[in-house]
Amino acid sequence: MAEAITIARPYARAAFEFAREAGDLDGWSQMLGLAGQVASDATMQQFLHNPKATREQITEGFLSVCKDELNDLGRNFLKLLSENDRLAALPEIAVLFEQHKAELGHIAQVQVTSAVAFPSALKDKLAEALKRNLGQDVRLAFDEDVSLIGGAVIRAGDKVIDGSVRGKLQRLADTVKV
Repeated sequence: MAEAITIARPYARAAFEFAREAGDLDGWSQMLGLAGQVASDATMQQFLHNPKATREQITEGFLSVCKDELNDLGRNFLKLLSENDRLAALPEIAVLFEQHKAELGHIAQVQVTSAVAFPSALKDKLAEALKRNLGQDVRLAFDEDVSLIGGAVIRAGDKVIDGSVRGKLQRLADTVKV
């Protein structure tokens, strides 16, 4: 996965800078989101890695699936990716593009992992507390991991707040070992 991100990074940055200068961040966000979903499809993955398919066939096949959802600039971007054999990196490109867009809008992407479903009554309170703590608006995404036993782990960029029971037990075990 790290390799895919490394490959995707310059393309995502270039697409973001172009979209920002053109004043079409939302349009590019939609195009890249769709293209990323198409590239993630298992059948499309097989097609992209088919050694019998020519580069032109792959490009035209991919563009035909996206149809009218792409403008001329979006089609040209996908043609460039195809020429460089990078269509498979589109899911990562779309994610990185969204991260650049969020940074521009001063919105922190926050992942909240809890042992049980996070109560909806607390989601707004958590969002407000994180907004104060991080000094910017937040966009929360929630998932569950029963191995946490209880509590939650909150990730915002490189900042991690581990309030899980598993994390507390691990810190206690580390302290006892010393």
